[in-house]
Amino acid sequence: MRVAVMSFEINKKHEKQIQKFLYHVSDCIAPYRSILLAFSGGLDSTVLLNILVMLRDMDVIFFGKEQRNKLLLRAMHIHHALNYRADWWAEHCARECYRHNVIFNIKHITVNKKSGNIEARARNARYQALLMTLKTNEALLTAHHKDDQAETCLLALKRGSGPNGLAAMSSSSNESNLKYCLLRPLLSFSREELETYARLCGLHWIEDDDNANLKLDRIFLRLKILPSLKQRWPKFPDAIARSAKLCAEQEELLDELLKDTLANVVAPDKSLNLTPLKAMNEVKRSALLRRWLASLAIKMPTRKNLIRVWEEVALSRRDSVAQLKIDENRFVRRFKDRLHIVKFVPCFIDSKTQFLWPVGSEQPCLPSWFVGIIYRHLVKEEVIRTSCNYININNEKNISQLKVTIVRAPTTSEEVSIRFGSVSGLLHIINRSRRRTLKKIWQELGVPPWQRLSTPLLFYNDKLISALGVFITRDGIANQDVQWKIFWQLEL
Repeated sequence: MRVAVMSFEINKKHEKQIQKFLYHVSDCIAPYRSILLAFSGGLDSTVLLNILVMLRDMDVIFFGKEQRNKLLLRAMHIHHALNYRADWWAEHCARECYRHNVIFNIKHITVNKKSGNIEARARNARYQALLMTLKTNEALLTAHHKDDQAETCLLALKRGSGPNGLAAMSSSSNESNLKYCLLRPLLSFSREELETYARLCGLHWIEDDDNANLKLDRIFLRLKILPSLKQRWPKFPDAIARSAKLCAEQEELLDELLKDTLANVVAPDKSLNLTPLKAMNEVKRSALLRRWLASLAIKMPTRKNLIRVWEEVALSRRDSVAQLKIDENRFVRRFKDRLHIVKFVPCFIDSKTQFLWPVGSEQPCLPSWFVGIIYRHLVKEEVIRTSCNYININNEKNISQLKVTIVRAPTTSEEVSIRFGSVSGLLHIINRSRRRTLKKIWQELGVPPWQRLSTPLLFYNDKLISALGVFITRDGIANQDVQWKIFWQLEL
């Protein structure tokens, strides 16, 4: 690979040091040409911004014989409002990006200061804010370095983490199930190397006064523990990085070995079949539980909580309603012989509450947690409107994520509404020979209790036409002339 720097004057004495960074970052970000940089204004992200600007402003970047387009670069600063200098930091970041002609945004977030680990909450809120603004085919870059890796690994060791925790951070996390790519191109460089680079290039950065706060575990390790370790063993951070890589490789191997088993025990609705897990030893069972949770983007629970998931929920009586809070707003619950991850949503148990759906409207007035849509089968609609975005109905990937119910269209004398909760009397649903109560139908169709109160019920006047995505009554059988296709999905 040859890199030609055309718009920067670099002292020949230091050119090799500078180019070492350019080569490495250029390799790490390939094949992404659209980049979002998490820009705090500190030393690490300032160095990375400078490198990315240099790569962007090169006249040509050659990768062998392949010529690549210039980088599309933008930066975002997360304003936590946790420090009295936060406004000044944001202004500094804005000036730096303006000076380098980099698209810049500030995102304000609120972090609860009163409970728990404020560092962890701030970090989680920061990542969530960054990921929410990430565009299609855009990679998120953070400026973590080798010393950060050492601190992360030691913190994981303090918590008693297993190989997954001790693997710390990877240079590339391509989370296909979460639809984003996170890159850490400076992970093989030490903080000392970054400082050398910054001084050679005359960079200016922010020094966070929290970087001297020994009450913070990470800062305590940085200032009190790691210097002594590096004085005794200068290559200690390199050794930690190797150990982290070995742990990551072991996790990758386990992922590969358990891939088929996991696929066999996870149902299409992403619930976990408990029957085969009961015959496994604890080690294998725990490994599968962790991977099931990870596949649902749930932060890995402690070993203690993982044991609780198994003993208190998985092994609970079949008729119990055992549940365990697994993250901010989700629970793990058991129904029959399966574990489910359930998001908390408000349930409308008042069956008299009606959400009217005017025949001429594309969607009813629904609760904020519900995403639904309707359009006539014979009307040529190319776009399905939802309460939060637009979905192209010809996009099979999007449609596959929505449930569809096909029913007859209402007559001119029928008022259409959506209701939630119970229904009195006996119902005759299609593919059933006799009438049953709604409770009995839920049981026969295996609908978990928590879904029964949040499943939308479609009514024409006072006739139940369908429990969307679950069943259709004989009163709602679609004819061949005019049909309604109702696409819907609860937010997950």
